[in-house]
Amino acid sequence: MKFALAILFALIVSATASAQYRDYLTDQEIEVVRDAQQIDERIDVLVHMIDRRLAVLGAGPASSKKEKLDVWGPPPTGTRIQLLNDIKQILQKAVDDIDNLSSRPDSMVVEETEDGKKPKGFSDLFPKAVRILASGASRFEPIFKTELDKSTDPMEKGVIQSSIDRCDEIMASVAKLPAEVKKAKH
Repeated sequence: MKFALAILFALIVSATASAQYRDYLTDQEIEVVRDAQQIDERIDVLVHMIDRRLAVLGAGPASSKKEKLDVWGPPPTGTRIQLLNDIKQILQKAVDDIDNLSSRPDSMVVEETEDGKKPKGFSDLFPKAVRILASGASRFEPIFKTELDKSTDPMEKGVIQSSIDRCDEIMASVAKLPAEVKKAKH
């Protein structure tokens, strides 16, 4: 009898755990990420996905980008803690994508240009991607700090603090990049 109860308990716990799992990206967002093969484009869409969640939370301005509903799908849904956790995971994904490319620059996807110009390579796109992420992090951090001050839930506070820490790390990484060279217009 005890053995049967133990198995029943294990099944209930595993069912509950699997029911709590949720993907931090919507199905349409996953497709957008798959389509964004260049690192700068990928980081740009990940930053936009964070903006979408902040807008749903009422914590950030509505996105200035015009979204095509058939491309992006409806706004993400979830509880406050789920959306905050989504944001934390998206930030981590962006950092992981940049770190992975940094450690293996030869793995970068190089898209051929239609006009016959030389395609942009790692030295062009990698710093651009880091700067895009850092720009997003500098916009997100004050929002996260405001949300941290408003929150009374210890779990929320932990997730928000983790996102703040990640933003600090991202912004510090920009200092390691060479100075951005502005091309003069002729």
